[in-house]
Amino acid sequence: MIRNHVGLLEQLRAIHAAIRDAVLSACEQTAIEQLATPVGEQGGDTIFAIDRVSEHVLLQHFTSLTEIWSCVLIAEGLGSTGQTVLPAGTDPDQAELRIIVDPIDGTRGLMYQKRSAWILTGVARNRGASTGLADIELAVQTEIPLLKQHLCDSFWTIAGQGVQGERLNRLSGERQTLTPRPSREPTLAQGFGGVARFFPGGRSLLAAVDDAIVERTVGPFQTGRALAFEDQYVSTGGQLYELLMGHDRWIADLRPLIEPVLREQGQALGLCCHPYDLCTELIAREAGVLVTDVYGGALTAPLDVSTDVAWIGFANPSIRDQVTAVLPAILGEYGLISPGGSNGVAR
Repeated sequence: MIRNHVGLLEQLRAIHAAIRDAVLSACEQTAIEQLATPVGEQGGDTIFAIDRVSEHVLLQHFTSLTEIWSCVLIAEGLGSTGQTVLPAGTDPDQAELRIIVDPIDGTRGLMYQKRSAWILTGVARNRGASTGLADIELAVQTEIPLLKQHLCDSFWTIAGQGVQGERLNRLSGERQTLTPRPSREPTLAQGFGGVARFFPGGRSLLAAVDDAIVERTVGPFQTGRALAFEDQYVSTGGQLYELLMGHDRWIADLRPLIEPVLREQGQALGLCCHPYDLCTELIAREAGVLVTDVYGGALTAPLDVSTDVAWIGFANPSIRDQVTAVLPAILGEYGLISPGGSNGVAR
């Protein structure tokens, strides 16, 4: 068990609040064009000027945290490896914790003031490079709202202790307890969910998989009727939030699976989900959401900034059973999985 879970949790929540406030201040004072300026690349993802704001606050505040806990800090923007050891000079094998952070998950939506972004943090006891998502024992996710939005949410958990949440009124400072409520609806019909396909490259294939899942679980498409709905929230933390709050019934991010098909077509695989995007999936699971790899197992990706991860989230067992009853056959038909193989996907 992590030493002094509660004290660490409170420090991380304070760091999240500081990042949220700094990013909101930057959004208020800086033109969109400046915040959207690309300033680097890491793990296949573009780093924008707005990301530098959050990274600066993150490192500044971690100095006080590491007066108590030594850690390997993992995040985009931390040099070529995406990690640093704190306090400086600590042997990484001797550090007490591995802490993986996404200071802004959903940068693109936030910098154009389209949709909230999220600060994500997961903490595991350090087991070296073999430490993975399944080892995370403490997680926090905090909303960075749009400037016109006065309410912002946060959730946190310690493994085995359930989920706590809070809704902050930025205007009044009032805080209210927030309880996650994953959907109990037993069917995909008339609900939100779907396969993530945010960016050009392979979207037609992912859409075909999505259509096939809905058709085989809900029924044949009908003229003048919508059987189900989708919402492409360009933030993995945001997708988990939608499952937590009962807004979505299922989410499948299958982007890594399409790499072999794209390669055969002479195309490159674009941006995929990485472990830092999923570092708060413990919160969803503690709230009753079922989060798995594409084979129904636990996510086992290493804590790094480069591994491509495919994952699926289900609001309840009924939704899981319906989707998983048809998913393997559909993925096989489109050449996305082979019997007994993982196609290189992190598991």
